[in-house]
Amino acid sequence: MATESPGPKSRYLQYLEIITGSLEEKKRYRQYKARIKRLPENYRTAAEALERYLMHFGPADGAGAMTMYEDLADLLEQGAADRTPIRDIFGHDPVEFVEAFMANYPAGQYRARERDRFTSAVARAAGEGNTREDRTL
Repeated sequence: MATESPGPKSRYLQYLEIITGSLEEKKRYRQYKARIKRLPENYRTAAEALERYLMHFGPADGAGAMTMYEDLADLLEQGAADRTPIRDIFGHDPVEFVEAFMANYPAGQYRARERDRFTSAVARAAGEGNTREDRTL
């Protein structure tokens, strides 16, 4: 198997990545998908559902998303190895789980801050007492 040279990328690869996106991120994604495919069916079904949710509501950038997906694969592989029931991993509210999961990543932290900022602004607009002043609005 050929390995990439540690030197600078050729012009061709630079142009190709401009058009198609990072080749390294594509490689990481294919590796992640292979890991998910090897999971038992119920874990794979849960992983695919969570991945679909993250595609809509998770981070859009390649590096942040791939780190999240790789951590998801780690979690489910460990759960499968330990025979942890799906509900013990995801709880009874999978949306609560995925929101907490995303909050551990930079884009998820941003969403949580904006959600809090929005809630605070609406409370102030409604004339409700709020001890915390948000001066960023």
